[in-house]
Amino acid sequence: MKINNFIYILFAAYIATFLRLTINNNFIISIIGSFIVGFFISKKLNKSSEKILLSGFFSCFTSFSGFIYFLYKILDQGDWIKFIIFFHLIIIVNLFTMLFGFWISRKIT
Repeated sequence: MKINNFIYILFAAYIATFLRLTINNNFIISIIGSFIVGFFISKKLNKSSEKILLSGFFSCFTSFSGFIYFLYKILDQGDWIKFIIFFHLIIIVNLFTMLFGFWISRKIT
């Protein structure tokens, strides 16, 4: 990989981290991120653009650690039923949001 791609990935990660800190809501971030990921994966991107967007931007914007920390707080309270409901709800909602973004992108083009 070229050094320019590394710089672009770092810059995309920086922008995503800044946006993540300004929104400060894990559920909204995951919904927005899932929609946009679905939108972009339906496009035929070249390898470098794909790495910049998916590895740089979206991996920092929709960080898995925020999702895990949210579930950990529920689990730490000992509420297993709430944990199971939120775990499945977050995954299902994000999956359908990603598919909706994919569908919208296909309808536009």
